[in-house]
Amino acid sequence: MAAVQVASGLSVPLLSALLGGAVALVFLAGCLRRKRADIAHLPPSAAAAAPDLPKQEAGKKHHHLDVNTLRGHTDCVTALDFSSDACNLATVCADGVVRVFRIDDASSKSFKILKINLPAGAHPTAIAYSEGSSSVVVAAQALLGSSLYMYADVGAPPTGGNKQQGKLSPPEIKWDHKKIHGKESVLNLAAARATHGTGDGSTIVISCSEGMGCVLS
Repeated sequence: MAAVQVASGLSVPLLSALLGGAVALVFLAGCLRRKRADIAHLPPSAAAAAPDLPKQEAGKKHHHLDVNTLRGHTDCVTALDFSSDACNLATVCADGVVRVFRIDDASSKSFKILKINLPAGAHPTAIAYSEGSSSVVVAAQALLGSSLYMYADVGAPPTGGNKQQGKLSPPEIKWDHKKIHGKESVLNLAAARATHGTGDGSTIVISCSEGMGCVLS
């Protein structure tokens, strides 16, 4: 009888412990299931989501009319113009630099570039070739107003030419025209030789601004 009482006294705590352990196991199992479900719905990390950029560029589809990409600008390109022989392309950039690309071989992997720094504080807005392919006229906006600058001998060195040609001093300003449209910014310009009638072959530049007037220079 005493043994039955001892066994009965032990079975109640043991049964309580077993039930408590079972409840704890069920609770832990539910927590694990919820955690796995949360992990499954987590978005991919930035490292995993970001594709391999070189591979992405290599696999990127281009339009069948795309020939090449000109690189080297450090800010937005504001204007560009081809030379009359289509061998050079002049661009102006918000970084204040005129770049002349030699593109006689449009499929080349690299291009010769002639860089011309505009005067400090000048923000280029337009560019046009003049005098054939030897000069460019650049319109730039500064604090005091808009100006035109002509640079001569801007032909970039030939693609297959001597590398030493790329070390020539950049062209200097041939002439400038300050405040051509007052404080209004030049939107576009064009240049041509005056050869018709009594024309003496000099360069004529026409520019238009944010106002309603066009100025011949």
